[in-house]
Amino acid sequence: MHVPPVVLERDADRPLATQLADALRAATAGGVLRPGDRLPSTRELAAALRVSRTVTAAAYDQLVAEGWAAGRRGAGTFVVGAAPSAPAPRQAGAREPDRRAPAVDLRAGSPCLEVLDPAAWRRAWRAAGDTPPDALPDPAGDPAFQATVAEHLLRHRGLPVEPPAVLATAGTSTAVAEVARLLPPGSRVGVEDPGYQRAAEALRAAGVEVVPCPVDDDGLVVDAVPDGLAAVYCTPAHQWPLGRRMPAARRVALVARARAEGWWVLEDDYDGELRYDVAPLPLLAALGPDVVVHLGTSSKVVSPTLGVGWLVAPAALRADLLDRRTATGTRPARAGQRVLAAMAASGDLSRHLRRLRRELAERRGQVTTELGRAGVPVAGDPAGAHVLVPLPDAATEAAAVAGAAARGLAVDGLARHRTGPGPHRPAAGLVLGFAAPSRAELLRSLPLLADVVRNATGAPPRGGGAPVVSG
Repeated sequence: MHVPPVVLERDADRPLATQLADALRAATAGGVLRPGDRLPSTRELAAALRVSRTVTAAAYDQLVAEGWAAGRRGAGTFVVGAAPSAPAPRQAGAREPDRRAPAVDLRAGSPCLEVLDPAAWRRAWRAAGDTPPDALPDPAGDPAFQATVAEHLLRHRGLPVEPPAVLATAGTSTAVAEVARLLPPGSRVGVEDPGYQRAAEALRAAGVEVVPCPVDDDGLVVDAVPDGLAAVYCTPAHQWPLGRRMPAARRVALVARARAEGWWVLEDDYDGELRYDVAPLPLLAALGPDVVVHLGTSSKVVSPTLGVGWLVAPAALRADLLDRRTATGTRPARAGQRVLAAMAASGDLSRHLRRLRRELAERRGQVTTELGRAGVPVAGDPAGAHVLVPLPDAATEAAAVAGAAARGLAVDGLARHRTGPGPHRPAAGLVLGFAAPSRAELLRSLPLLADVVRNATGAPPRGGGAPVVSG
């Protein structure tokens, strides 16, 4: 605990309590105060600044109301979040911003770091550092990592694979681009629309034509996939971003078309481990190991810090990938591979996954309950770390995204996930992630989000009632 440097202008028009709250925010933004730091007591700070205790108490009350500080009974007041930088001077006639709105990131795609055990994280890095450095490059990946992924796929995804068949990657998008570079010039690759735009951009960067393919409540519409493709990229376990699962019959049909027409199926299993309602359906790679390239990543279940993923492909394609890596000298870095292998070897990875599933299941329940009470529908399977809030049209979606930003909530609209023009189902919506914020931030933001959606749709306030959940 220390008294941060604070300068109060006693002859200024702004109240001293407001000046003090602004100064403490600035100290947090500048790193002088950090999350977890204990603030001086109101009495101590008042004595140090030579102001009344009423001033310091009012400033602390303001910071607590905004969510930058929290009081702990018998322990004091602590910094709990990094504040934004000081605002620019307010122009004449400009509306005073709502300082009480929490800055919460509700965009999908980030992991839930709140449940990652810091001690386990440090142990894994130390264990990885004990591994001797490599003398020669290996384009396939670290053997311990390959064995870890093979065991992981068998235990959590039901896919039997030998360790040498696993290729380490630098992540899903990089792996998609690697496969695309092996396709003939001018190839066309189908992608889900709406779908994962980083994969689409990786394909374009690799020089192939991206062809939008429609999705519905059961994922990729196999019958609507056009002819003449070299590959199809899809997310069957938990369609991104609609959150639906492709049923077994459609999976069989997709594999059958790939065999009949000679395409690769790029199966992105980005969060397949995070199903917490029923057992996951068989992977496409299990149904069609001769035509499916299976892709996985550690970014959603641990952290993108590791920068590692994996690829399981038919033998001929795997050999071509290794030849291309050897010829170009490209290979994924081993540090993250070794850290993930160390987490698995100690049992920390399995424990983390159990905690993560339990936490995300509880968070999803809170999201559907709180939004449902307000009459806001939520769609998507009980899996992963995001849901969809359907909206009637693009104008309503844009209004909701802007309204959320004005309340300090970062949210994504479906428009950002579109690949091509034309009619889509659903027409619009918010893709709501619930993994990135802390549990407290999430709970604090849900009433605000419900209010934003009601304002955007013109719906009247609604109290009580059962959750409104579709899918």
